[in-house]
Amino acid sequence: MNQRDKLINGLRQAWRDELASARNYRALAEREADSGKKAILLRLAEAEDKHAVNWAARLRELGVEPGEYRETFIERARRWTLIQGGTDTAVIKLEALENGADAMYDDLAKIAPNEEVRKQLVEAQVEERSHSRVLSEFTEARVSPAQRKLQKILGSEKWHVTGAGWIGQAIYGVNDGLGAAFGVVSGVAGATNVNGKFVLLSGIAVAIASALSMGSGAYLATKSECEVYEAEMERERMEIEQDPEQEREEMELFYQLKGFSPDEAKMMATRLAEQPEQLLKTLAHEELGLSEKAFPKPWRAAVSATLSTAAGAFVPVLPFIFLSGTPALVWSFVISTMAHFAVGASKVIVTGRSWLKSGAEMTVVGVGEALVTYMVGLLIAPVLH
Repeated sequence: MNQRDKLINGLRQAWRDELASARNYRALAEREADSGKKAILLRLAEAEDKHAVNWAARLRELGVEPGEYRETFIERARRWTLIQGGTDTAVIKLEALENGADAMYDDLAKIAPNEEVRKQLVEAQVEERSHSRVLSEFTEARVSPAQRKLQKILGSEKWHVTGAGWIGQAIYGVNDGLGAAFGVVSGVAGATNVNGKFVLLSGIAVAIASALSMGSGAYLATKSECEVYEAEMERERMEIEQDPEQEREEMELFYQLKGFSPDEAKMMATRLAEQPEQLLKTLAHEELGLSEKAFPKPWRAAVSATLSTAAGAFVPVLPFIFLSGTPALVWSFVISTMAHFAVGASKVIVTGRSWLKSGAEMTVVGVGEALVTYMVGLLIAPVLH
């Protein structure tokens, strides 16, 4: 299939999809009791109709008559099923369709015959993204403006974002290192009849491996999150540059969904649009849930995870540096059990749960793990002679 045929088939499919989407939005609007949501659904339907008109015109320019739009039985059945689920359920499915349309327009833009058609496809793609984000707000519209404001305040406080983030990561690192080393020490002790040299060697090895693994994992994960944030911000910045009016209107729709009147929403969005950088940050936060403060520094995360995991992993090993045989194993069991309780109790810093319950829970898990690995070691011992 040549480029022209691909373009014609793509435009014909886009034309049908846009008309079908417009009917879906209008059908939902008819059943929507909330006047604000109804108005937004109707505006989305009008936007889809506009896209359909554009694609019909482009098809005629290519010598193809789009004809009359007729729904198939399957399309009617899908819309009926869509409506029966209610607005909240329907918009989730429609959001997925908008995302699919975004990808389709991206493919068509690459084979557009001229700059005008390519520009229309890019504009439609931008609008589909904005439609998708507006739809995502419908499922959150039940949250009161006051509650949403509180969530924003909590999200902007360092303690709730970066503070609790690195503290929680450190606690998780200690727990991971402690659990892994405690299990290895117990298992090797059972398999070697508590041979201090083997236990010490294996304990140190797992401590180093766990620390490096956790540190590198934390670094890569945090770096990936930052890269996603930067990519999304760049995409949002391009959308603002390409169609600032569309982005302003999008912000206006979000404010309406938060409970503001159309006039209030328009005034706030217009004022915000006067400061493009602030508009960018607000759109990223409101639409995508992104904030610079939500991401710790990759190296900070790596160091925190490495040191905390190493600290936890060396606890069960310490007695074998000074003692040997059964006494070393007993002391390892005692201090590891105490460490499990301390780590569990410290989770109250980020969870707010009962320190006693949290500590006891982690102690039971840690001791259970040690007993299982010790029994496995005893079973392996005859094989090792």
